[in-house]
Amino acid sequence: MTLAEPVEDQIFDFDNSYVRLPERFYARQAPTPMPAPRLIRVNEPLAARLRVDPSRLNDGPGLSMLSGTALPSGAEPLAMAYAGHQFGGFSPSLGDGRAVLLGEVVDIDGVRRDIQLKGAGRTPFSRQGDGRAVLGPVLREYILGEAMHALGVPTTRALACAYTGETIQREQPFPGAILTRVASSHVRVGTFQYFAARGDTDALTALTGYVTDRHYPGLHEAPNLALALLGEVLDRQASLVAQWMLIGFIHGVMNTDNVQIAGETIDYGPCAFMDVYHPETVYSSIDRTGRYAYVNQPRVAHWNLAQFAQALVPIIDTDEERAVEAAVEVIRTFPARYEQAWVEGMRRKLGLETAETEDAELAQELLDVMERARSDFTLTFRHLALALVDSRPSPLLALFEETDEFGAWLDRWRARSAREGRDSQTQGASMLRANPAFIPRNHLVEGAIQDALSGDHSTFEQLVDTLTAPFDDQPGREPLMQPPQPHEIVSATFCGT
Repeated sequence: MTLAEPVEDQIFDFDNSYVRLPERFYARQAPTPMPAPRLIRVNEPLAARLRVDPSRLNDGPGLSMLSGTALPSGAEPLAMAYAGHQFGGFSPSLGDGRAVLLGEVVDIDGVRRDIQLKGAGRTPFSRQGDGRAVLGPVLREYILGEAMHALGVPTTRALACAYTGETIQREQPFPGAILTRVASSHVRVGTFQYFAARGDTDALTALTGYVTDRHYPGLHEAPNLALALLGEVLDRQASLVAQWMLIGFIHGVMNTDNVQIAGETIDYGPCAFMDVYHPETVYSSIDRTGRYAYVNQPRVAHWNLAQFAQALVPIIDTDEERAVEAAVEVIRTFPARYEQAWVEGMRRKLGLETAETEDAELAQELLDVMERARSDFTLTFRHLALALVDSRPSPLLALFEETDEFGAWLDRWRARSAREGRDSQTQGASMLRANPAFIPRNHLVEGAIQDALSGDHSTFEQLVDTLTAPFDDQPGREPLMQPPQPHEIVSATFCGT
């Protein structure tokens, strides 16, 4: 197998830290060169934040790096080792089977970022896989990651995507593609599980120290570092999953190897945004039991964090019983932390500035009415805001066939809002900042992918550009706000591996 060769071209100012951990944490692995790389898109604003001139990524050495054909100066490529619970079953050895971490850079904000090629060829962790990626999932990850970033949700992002010049066989032949992914790190719950499964407490201690240095430096004064780390990761996951729920996002594959320790959304495989609100909604074609349905995401996050706690037990306390008891005390706080994040988010969506004890009930009542009416999740909240700003309730009421039940809820919401004393224009304006007009609806994403498969990237480009300003009115792009017509509904999404 031919591997990429180094080139003397200083595209990134690499400052690599993960490679300084013991070598059992990873396998040194260069990407496999691609036969005929061709750029699809460079994320120019992200490149600038990484201290890179975007024009240097369009061709020549830049394109060679983005396609894995050549290694830029300073890169120290590796595939990370990790384990994971996948749909509840534990796999002790997974790892990067089709991704290569080129190295790390420090961005303009002083934050360390991983630069990873996804679809870079086989690694020692590939098992029976080919290590490749195909066009559809690469475009989906680009679209979804940028949409989530614009929505204010912590996420990995795409720096670029490119064709590789290969044809990759899945259920049918597809064009090969490669994604350059940027993350605050790729350490996962599964990374800790990998070493816990091997009884490697030295590695657990080293990994805990590394993660603390990189993501949670304020924890170093904590009396019990592992326990403090558990609490911080729990906080970030509670906030992250609450944000997913508030925008109708369904991850689809919440395995522990997809739970990032820094609290970013990672792995946009069979994910999707809800159109019609229903709590049991599932899109992932591989989630046959609904384990990762929309409504189950908070409890699955709680379960995943319990697995993280279990991995940390050996370094929480030398006495296992004391360690388990201490970890359980932290894990028990997740429901309350999640509920607090969700209710605070719902207050913003409903234009409420103060806190009242009945706010959670008021929000849930609206969701119940939406479920029975089969109303669109995103448009309900957006039109609720617009009804205040424009004093035109008809688009809102059109989402509800049975207006009496919704009207009764509106009366309760108006009474609750009146207690704050703000005028409707001010309240509506705050709601518009919390409720997007544009989301990456599944039929739009699929349409962009199908057009790209036919050689037309304009739909993809327009969708990405629209989603960079999801809270703004964008005249002429109103069709991208709308839910699918019956013949446009995409009810299943696929992992792409």
